[in-house]
Amino acid sequence: MSRIIPVKEVRRFIISALRNSGGKPAQCNDLADILTAADLRGHYSHGLNRLEMYCNDYKLGTTCNESLPSVEKQSSSTALVNGNNALGATVGKFSMNLAMAMSKETGVGVVVARNSNHYGIAGYYGLMAQSEGLIGMSMTNTSPLQVPTRGKQCTLGTNPISLVAPGATPDDCFALDMATSAVALGKIEVCRRKDEPLPQGWGCDSQGLEASDANDVMNGGGLMPLGGTELTSGYKGYGLAFMVEVLCGILADAAWGPNIRSWQVVDETQRANLGQFFMALNPAFFGDGFSDRMQQIMDVHRNLDSVPGSGGVLVAGDPERKHIQHCRDVGGIPYHEALVRDMGVLAETLNIEAMTALE
Repeated sequence: MSRIIPVKEVRRFIISALRNSGGKPAQCNDLADILTAADLRGHYSHGLNRLEMYCNDYKLGTTCNESLPSVEKQSSSTALVNGNNALGATVGKFSMNLAMAMSKETGVGVVVARNSNHYGIAGYYGLMAQSEGLIGMSMTNTSPLQVPTRGKQCTLGTNPISLVAPGATPDDCFALDMATSAVALGKIEVCRRKDEPLPQGWGCDSQGLEASDANDVMNGGGLMPLGGTELTSGYKGYGLAFMVEVLCGILADAAWGPNIRSWQVVDETQRANLGQFFMALNPAFFGDGFSDRMQQIMDVHRNLDSVPGSGGVLVAGDPERKHIQHCRDVGGIPYHEALVRDMGVLAETLNIEAMTALE
């Protein structure tokens, strides 16, 4: 059973929770934008499901509520940003805005950031670029949650990759946003909350063996690489996760791989120091007519003959657009009642007004 929460109400609740945990208004607004966008797009693992984690980071002091990101090095088309342990959403917006500004002058802007924190869905930053007619790319390393092929220990994160490219109209684009693990940790948490078995290839137990129980993954196990086991090409996902680590943790001189703090850390002296990568490409500096060709290749695939009953061939971003439209049709974002209940507990803990669902 689901409850429908109006988008404005979701955003109000997120801001109230963060403010009562010690967040400053501008940073709270940044994160509210991104968490709301995640749920609106159907990425429930990275929306309200993550709110308590951000609140705890503020309350424990592992995220600094006073800091803002700053530029340490810059050329005409590259920059190194120090996030100064600010909220990841604030670091992400700052970095992508900088990359976009450089791409408008030189055709490309590449920014890497260190001393950052969890920044929400990677796709949000690509969408920032797309909204201005640019191609946007973003990646981040994360706490070690992924077990490499043939391994038993978590040494890499979910390490997501996002690429967003504009089509011929403002509301159509190619919007890839994917973890390099089989799934994001939040999806394991959702299965545990719903008491549902894990799909094949999502996670492994403490011995590196495939697991169907979310508890085995959460307690000593880990996520499997994209592709699952070695037999089903999981080594390719492992390679992609490693690539993200090169461009984020290693290139930015941030924490990397197993050196990143655990996602369950409660020591306020241990900072995340995540590394993040942002790139904006300006199609105007390349072949003329990019957006028209982009629209054509998307439409070619959408119009292909498809397997009966499959619902048709999709392009990355299509499921999210469908979910956004559904939210508009029903007047808000549908949430599983278990999550709404958890947010009610959080509201009591923080002494704020709980979310109000539609009747």
